[in-house]
Parts: sequence; C-alpha cells; structure tokens
Amino acid sequence: MKPYRAILIAGPTASGKSALAVRMAQSHDGVVVNADSMQVYRDMRILTARPDETELLAAPHALYGYVGGGEPYSVGRWLGDIAGVLADCSRSGLVPVITGGTGLYFKALLEGLSPIPQIPAGIREQWRCEAARLGAARLHEVLSVRDPETAARLRPEDTQRLTRALEVLEATGRSLSDWQREPGSPLIAEQDALRLVVTLDRSELHRRADARLDAMMAAGALDEVEALAGQGYATDAHLMRALGVGPLLDALAGKMTFEAALERTKLDTRQYIKRQETWIRRNMIAWRSIDTQFME
Repeated sequence: MKPYRAILIAGPTASGKSALAVRMAQSHDGVVVNADSMQVYRDMRILTARPDETELLAAPHALYGYVGGGEPYSVGRWLGDIAGVLADCSRSGLVPVITGGTGLYFKALLEGLSPIPQIPAGIREQWRCEAARLGAARLHEVLSVRDPETAARLRPEDTQRLTRALEVLEATGRSLSDWQREPGSPLIAEQDALRLVVTLDRSELHRRADARLDAMMAAGALDEVEALAGQGYATDAHLMRALGVGPLLDALAGKMTFEAALERTKLDTRQYIKRQETWIRRNMIAWRSIDTQFME
C-alpha cells in the first residue's frame, strides 16, 4: 500500500467501519481516531457505540470519551483536537486511521473550515436564550425569514445549527452559507489520504442496526440513559440528541412503553442511515467504496 499520511474510513452507522479501523490500525502500525460527534462524550459509551475495552486493547485509540456531557462540541473544536493527534502521529511514526459517521468532520479535515470570525460572547448567549425560549421549530422560522438559503439546508429540529446560523448572521452581517463559500485550509491533502467508504445494502444495515440496539439494551443502555437523566443536562444539549436517548427517557418517564421506545429508536436509526447515505452520495464520490467482502 502507498505510504499514505492517513487512512480515512467513513460509512453509515452499524456498517462495521469501527472494526475495520481496528484491523487497519493493527496492520499498518496505526491509531484509531474518532470522527463521530457523539463518541467524543464520556457519559455515554453503550448507546453511542463507543469502542469497548476489547477494542481499546486491540489498538491505540484517540478522541473517544473525553468531553463532558454538558459541553457543546463543534466541528471547529474537533479540528483543533485532531490537529494535535496528527502532530503526535507524525512525531511517533504512527498512521492515523480516522473513522466515524459524521460526514462534516471528514469534509472539514480535507477542505478546512471557512474563516468565520469568533462570535462575541454576548451574541452567543443572546441566541442561546432565544433558542431555549422559542424552541427549534420557531427558531427555524426566524432563520427562514432572515437567511432563507441557510434555513433550507438545515433540519427544523437541529437547534444547535440553527442557533449557530443566527449568531453568525447577527455578529457578522453575513449569512452562514455566504461564509461557507470561502475556502479553508485542509489538515490533510486528499492525495495524502486513503479514503474508504463502507457501502452495504440498506436492508443489511437495518438488520445490523436493529441487532446492535438489542445488544445495547442487553448491555445496560437503559441504565446509562437513566444515569444521564440524573446529570441535569439541558434537553437541547448535543449528547441528549443521541439516537435512543429521547425515546428511552420518555419510557422512563412513563410517556411510552419500553417496547415503543425501542421501535422508535430503530425507526430513528433507519432515518439517520438514510441521511448518512445521502451525504455519502453527494460528498464522497471520489472515495473508494468497499463492501462486506472487502472488509472480510
């Protein structure tokens, strides 16, 4: 294999990319580096499918389970964190094997981030208060009036990104979409990375995701969510939007049965897989597609 600076492994949830990353790290003297926005949090290992002790012992891992549940986490922070990991790998001669399901992280890694100025603390606080007061749907309506281009790209329930778009507009007088058209500086050049994307039949992905959720429940996912509820995190905290958290919290509160919560989580996971596949088709055309046979 060409001596790439990094190996990148993307793919939908439950596709087996984490296991592949461990094998690649073992084969190429590497370290598995997280590119999943939920697996950075230390307060939830089971439901976010963070690597277990067996996987952690099989190969070095970085950027997993090191962020507090109440902390916001952005692609900008991830880029800063992974820049340090890449520097460490360069000094030690290890190959970073970067894997996860957050497509925007890979895009930022290879293209850089737009040079959006730092948002003043007062404006950030203003829009966080507005988000708490209005709720996501109303926030989306406000953004649709003030910045229809960005609003059309964001999901109406994505409070974090809606708030970000409004604070950028407020602070700079320019829309987030306008800023994002300005090129950034990549941390890794495309030609220096082996880019792999796992593509499996959707019915197989659904089967794997369902089986994994059942295994998570058997491993104590419900206890994990109950402990999370006791931490007192805001309902719109990033970690609280992890797949399964909302339905299981509702089940614990008696708002639905646990069976209904599991079915809701399976449906949400299937919808998430569909969004991931759409992202891959639009943004990873030049990546090498690999299937189950290749992985085995």
